[in-house]
Amino acid sequence: MGRTLESKQQIVEELKELLGEAEMALVLDYQGLSIKEMSDLRTRLQASSGVCKVTKNTLMRLAIDGNDAWSDLESLLSGTNAFVLIKGDVGGAVKAVQAFQKDTKKSQTKGGLFEGKLLSQDEIKAIGQLPSREVLMAQIAGSIHSIATKVATGINEIPSGLARSLHQHAENGES
Repeated sequence: MGRTLESKQQIVEELKELLGEAEMALVLDYQGLSIKEMSDLRTRLQASSGVCKVTKNTLMRLAIDGNDAWSDLESLLSGTNAFVLIKGDVGGAVKAVQAFQKDTKKSQTKGGLFEGKLLSQDEIKAIGQLPSREVLMAQIAGSIHSIATKVATGINEIPSGLARSLHQHAENGES
């Protein structure tokens, strides 16, 4: 039994809402994956605010129709597709997908779209290799702390240097 027009419209609206919130979309070929494996992928994506949707390409075309930010996704809409829509931790979600693909050896990433730009396999792989948001923030905080320490040392050195110079001048003046 096929879907009714009303249920298809409901799916398209849900996809539009998810795309409106998403920062990145990955298109995966899910052929050969079991329901248990798809559930595993969805569970892995929850930690990084990713959602995996399996829907017909026609319904996804309707969802991206008229939306310039997602229009380039059209070129990836062929075959059996699962759509990973990511908001928030993009790197974490890509890592989760890559770990899933490594574990199952069944799924393949067809491509993705980030900030309106179509991504190649290499670009997606590079995003997955980036450090997490927390690690980047720690690195930035460490750099700021290092700079602040050097500035404080430099500022503290001015009066100390002046005092040493005056002391040396005073000793040389007495002799």
